[in-house]
Amino acid sequence: MIKPSTRLKTTKKTHKALQVFSKFAIMCVLTIFSIMIVLEKFETHALESGVIIFIITVIMWLGYKYLDVHLDHYTYEEFLVVIWVPIGAILCYMLNIYGGLGGVLSTAITGTIASFLPVLNKKSEYLKKLPPAIYCGSFIGMSSIEIAPSINFVIIAGILAGLFLLMSKSIFLGVGGKLGMVAFGGVLMVSFVYWCYVWLGL
Repeated sequence: MIKPSTRLKTTKKTHKALQVFSKFAIMCVLTIFSIMIVLEKFETHALESGVIIFIITVIMWLGYKYLDVHLDHYTYEEFLVVIWVPIGAILCYMLNIYGGLGGVLSTAITGTIASFLPVLNKKSEYLKKLPPAIYCGSFIGMSSIEIAPSINFVIIAGILAGLFLLMSKSIFLGVGGKLGMVAFGGVLMVSFVYWCYVWLGL
């Protein structure tokens, strides 16, 4: 029989491992995102691109190491909250692609609708947590047809982004752009798998 103290230590180690993994995954996503932005801007200037990418990467990793933006204890977002990430992604994608409204307007509409959900019941703590999750999903739904070629792509990216949001509740607190970064992580993972699928000719 496993002793309660041993079980507690194992649980703490598991939470710690998930926290380290989440931090590392988010930093990798941010690094890749920064590299892609710089390469798109300076695609014909290899030296300038290399210098800018190096500076941005160093600053980000130093900030990760020395800024106090993480909780000491590890907590998770509620499952019933993160399931709204793919829902927000689907809604925004339908407005964007099928409705022809474009990414920016579709995200604005989705976010605005989500912002009114807490008004339905001002005493509900659950409803207050939904707007950020839906807004996070809307960043996936605003992708162009070239990036997200189907609704299935959006659903899978939304589910992955929801998992990222679930695991990142206690890290990078107060850092702007966290929801967009989480959404980008979901899209990036599905894009990578899709690219491998096409490249291998499966």
